[in-house]
Amino acid sequence: MTRQGGKMEALLVGADSLGNIPQVLQQYNIRIGRHICGRNVAHQRKTPLPGRPDVLILLTDFLGHNVMRHYRDSAAALGIPVLACRRSATAVEQRLRHHGWSRNA
Repeated sequence: MTRQGGKMEALLVGADSLGNIPQVLQQYNIRIGRHICGRNVAHQRKTPLPGRPDVLILLTDFLGHNVMRHYRDSAAALGIPVLACRRSATAVEQRLRHHGWSRNA
């Protein structure tokens, strides 16, 4: 699961700050293409996914159900894998491993 050049691009939805999550993603050769907090009313409208990310990561403890459903359904329609987890570096790493990602060598 790598993009040309070896790095995958992720769209993160949820949370105001990401803490150590960017460092964890970097270990899995994933860069954050865009982070949307999900609180802004404009983010809650039914708009298309920005860009064409390789993976969508939903930080569920900071998102409403309708916002999550919209982003999850949009990603599914485009065949983009979705990872849903709490906003912690450990939870993100566990979800990545569960879905078959492995750390850089």
